[in-house]
Amino acid sequence: MWKRATLTDAVGQFIKDRFSPSIAAQMRGNSMSPMKFAPMLLFCLPFMAASPSLAQQPAPKPAIRIDVPVAPKASKVVFNMDHVAFAGDQSIGLRQMQSMIQAYKEENTPLEIIAVFHGAAGYMMLNDEAYDRARTSGTGNPYKQQIVALQKQGVQFEECVHTAEAKGWTNSNLLPGVKVNGGAVLRLVQLMQDGFVQLQP
Repeated sequence: MWKRATLTDAVGQFIKDRFSPSIAAQMRGNSMSPMKFAPMLLFCLPFMAASPSLAQQPAPKPAIRIDVPVAPKASKVVFNMDHVAFAGDQSIGLRQMQSMIQAYKEENTPLEIIAVFHGAAGYMMLNDEAYDRARTSGTGNPYKQQIVALQKQGVQFEECVHTAEAKGWTNSNLLPGVKVNGGAVLRLVQLMQDGFVQLQP
């Protein structure tokens, strides 16, 4: 518990910082009883309790230790996009592609990505008009801008011919730059035989 003189000095410093230096000067070092300033003390105490300089600061969080450092080498990655997976309204697969590109760029390490869309996720490759028909929507393809941005960074997007045929889609229904492969399953096998690592977000 504070001694009265110490409390008076503390309040005096607080008043100097926040209110009146002249009142503070009278309080600090005054030989008279601090009770002379009791009304001022009662007025200031709530403000002092809320003051960042006097409030107890939370202990800093401990830093996270990395036990297994990751330093990727030049990589070839195929994203098997056969189902929809979202975090909110964001495609987890598209977001992982962008994160991977950024990580490899920071390490100045070569990266090749091919994204194979088929099955339940095939509609994500549609242009605005075809997307609105397929999804009964009037907003167009909401993933278009992400896909275009990834294409500009070198990602190759492919649509499975079997998915397209089953849905009645043709090449003209797809976003610009999207290629149709001869079958997603065999394409994935082919790419893995060629040294691609498969990710399936």
